[in-house]
Amino acid sequence: MHLPFSATTPPAANEWYEITSDELPVGLAYDWAVLPQCGAVVLFSGTVRDHADGRTDVVALDYEAYVEAALDRFAQIGDETRRRFPTAGRIVLWHRVGRLALGESSVIAVVSAPHRPEAFEAARFAIDALKESAPIWKKEHWSGGSDWGTDAHDLVSPRDVAGSQ
Repeated sequence: MHLPFSATTPPAANEWYEITSDELPVGLAYDWAVLPQCGAVVLFSGTVRDHADGRTDVVALDYEAYVEAALDRFAQIGDETRRRFPTAGRIVLWHRVGRLALGESSVIAVVSAPHRPEAFEAARFAIDALKESAPIWKKEHWSGGSDWGTDAHDLVSPRDVAGSQ
């Protein structure tokens, strides 16, 4: 499955949600989030690391997503982020699917806000909500085999994600 990244056409709104098999353009996410009224931009980029619970030799990850449902959840996360942090400027939630090598970005959460406390808290909430509520799964590959990630859990509504209020 190939989902093209629409980097050539940023949205007119202040939210940008993508699920793609393309490399995530981290710099573009940051640059797009900058607004004149926002003095802070927090960018979180989750990257593929060489270990997981009980596995010390991870070499790659495969991500799968129920794309339509995940994008709907991204929108719900954006709405909840704005409810909790009304001064948030722009919000970016991007996730990759397919095979990713060590060091590649698998997920991006970016939030701009007038001040750093709101930007940090809003970005932390956004990535935590994505991990807890979006139907996206990872399969870990290591030298001895492969299996689905060990941190699977039931999905929750973004409104039910703990965090700053």
